[in-house]
Amino acid sequence: MWKEFKEFALKGNVMDMAVGIILGAAFGKIVSSFVADVIMPPIGLLLGKMDFSELFINLSGKSVATLAEAKAAGVPVIKYGVFINTIVDFVIIAFAIFLVVRQLNRLQKAPPPAPPHTKDCPHCYSAIPIKATRCPQCTSELKG
Repeated sequence: MWKEFKEFALKGNVMDMAVGIILGAAFGKIVSSFVADVIMPPIGLLLGKMDFSELFINLSGKSVATLAEAKAAGVPVIKYGVFINTIVDFVIIAFAIFLVVRQLNRLQKAPPPAPPHTKDCPHCYSAIPIKATRCPQCTSELKG
């Protein structure tokens, strides 16, 4: 069983997948930082100096002004601003992956066309099998 596991784990596909997962996780962190630190601040500024990561709905009767105060007081909140940031993260990551897959598909060679299975009869122009020696439609003799 150990030998089978070792063969499975060291196959090229498994190693490629592991590298892809590690790079994907690192790419996700980069995109999250890009969204939180580069994209959302200008959007927040355009919307009246709003910090999306600080948007929340207070679920208790206690009055709190900021998300930090709510955390410190143990007040239950819905952090919909963080959710908006996460949605923007997802859209950017999905678009980037789409672009990468699109480029990879362009680089792959198209499979060669399948050999024809039929030919046209030179007399009646019907489609007939390649190996036919007589046309089933017009019964003409076919030259090899």
